[in-house]
Amino acid sequence: MKKLLLLGDEAIAQAALDAGLSGMYAYPGTPSTEIMEYIQSSEQSTAQNVLKEWSSNEKTAIETALGMSYAGKRAMVAMKHVGLNVAADGFINSAITGVNGGLIVVSADDPSMHSSQNEQDSRFYGKFAFVPCFEPSNQQEAYDMVFDAFEVSEKYKVPVLFRVTTRLAHSRASVSTKEILLQKNLSIPADPLQFVLLPAIARKKYKILLSSYESLKGENRISKYNNYKDGFNKKLGIITCGIAYNYLLENIIDSLNEYPVLKITAYPFPKDIIKNIIDTCEEILILEEGAPVIEESVRGILDDSKKIHGRIDGTVPRDGELNPAIVAKAIGLPVSYGQEIPSLVRMRPPSFCNGCGHGDMFNSLNEAIKSSGPGHVFSDIGCYTLAALPPYNSINSCVDMGASVTMAIGAADAGLFPSVAVIGDSTFTHSGMTGLLDAVVKNSPVTIIISDNSTTGMTGGQKSQATGRLEKICEGIGVSREHLRVIIPLRKNHGENVRIMKEEFEYKGVSVIIASRECIQTAARRKKSEK
Repeated sequence: MKKLLLLGDEAIAQAALDAGLSGMYAYPGTPSTEIMEYIQSSEQSTAQNVLKEWSSNEKTAIETALGMSYAGKRAMVAMKHVGLNVAADGFINSAITGVNGGLIVVSADDPSMHSSQNEQDSRFYGKFAFVPCFEPSNQQEAYDMVFDAFEVSEKYKVPVLFRVTTRLAHSRASVSTKEILLQKNLSIPADPLQFVLLPAIARKKYKILLSSYESLKGENRISKYNNYKDGFNKKLGIITCGIAYNYLLENIIDSLNEYPVLKITAYPFPKDIIKNIIDTCEEILILEEGAPVIEESVRGILDDSKKIHGRIDGTVPRDGELNPAIVAKAIGLPVSYGQEIPSLVRMRPPSFCNGCGHGDMFNSLNEAIKSSGPGHVFSDIGCYTLAALPPYNSINSCVDMGASVTMAIGAADAGLFPSVAVIGDSTFTHSGMTGLLDAVVKNSPVTIIISDNSTTGMTGGQKSQATGRLEKICEGIGVSREHLRVIIPLRKNHGENVRIMKEEFEYKGVSVIIASRECIQTAARRKKSEK
């Protein structure tokens, strides 16, 4: 219908709107955040009355989307790869319940860990759950695949996993759009027990799921994205997928017909798809972004007589992103790395923004806990994690969302005192509240500092579910009002804040300190908007 210049994330979002989306659910996490942001700012989504509010976490997002699907309407969920761990309970079981309206789960992987704790590959989840998985190699493919993903979801009554990686999510290209489809009508499942996973029902539905997964291998809406192109040089056949296909093209654009190339961008695929390239080529090189998912599948299909190169044998590094230079080296082409960075250029470590409230809070924390010695502060995931670096050197852990609270409880159980957790307001409502409940039930001698900047700061300032609610939430969970303290982290309040922290660190029970000050970045944007 028209052409748009879109990020990969935006292409997915626009396709969902054009394909009749009724509900968008997500928790912000790089590199997936822009999917929800695009839909929230879209006039089309407003005109179509698309539901588009942030969820408290990825688990609530996928379960809410499943409810939208239950009612017969199309829904999409977006998260980063580690968010899929949080959503895994609902995701895995939704494959067994099946869906009613189409359901797409977008997982944006982050190889090289630009803003993540690990670089896990979401394709494993697709294989584990026995659901189809789409992995576009460019923005146009990402747009087109969304339409097919919804159709596949509704035809086979399963959720569909949609995997992208950082470079595709955050790069732009021209995208040709399709005719806009109407939203689906409200329709309750014909089987009143479809979503009831009692064991007797689940066992039957699991057999149906396994059978459907086999049928998916012949589905045209999946197989059409897996293409073989022959070449005259049979010494090396190349199997590639997703963004890795682009890196390959950059190296062979002047000799496109030299190597036989099999491009796989949708799963599951039948064994026959690899037969031609395996039978005719002496050796096989597998290029994929992330884990050796295809490589392990191919090695499982073949015997040991065929040489297969990839991440497992070290031809391609086992960790990190691919790039054109790595691919060139793997093929045996000359590699150009460009000029070396001059020695006068130094890496600049990340730091808090000037005027950030987190910095003032950690200055107070450092002074208040100094007499206890090192190793008493557990932290969480957010901007405040930068306090692990100089000049603060304040925190001793950052594992996953909510782990600051529960690790502090466990350390207190082991005898560490004081045991302090630092968690952000958005992370607290994401995964910290249940840990605080454990602490209250056990009356653990822990202090929880909620560094409240009234936003989800690390991903760009999205809405925080905690804003204006933290005190009531903590009281409702059972924290004593006497040990629920609110401080303003400013330099002028430093002495008072240190005094309050020391008092609570000495208390042998559950205490919560809310360090409340608006994010300096969102405050600046708000003031500019008000003007």
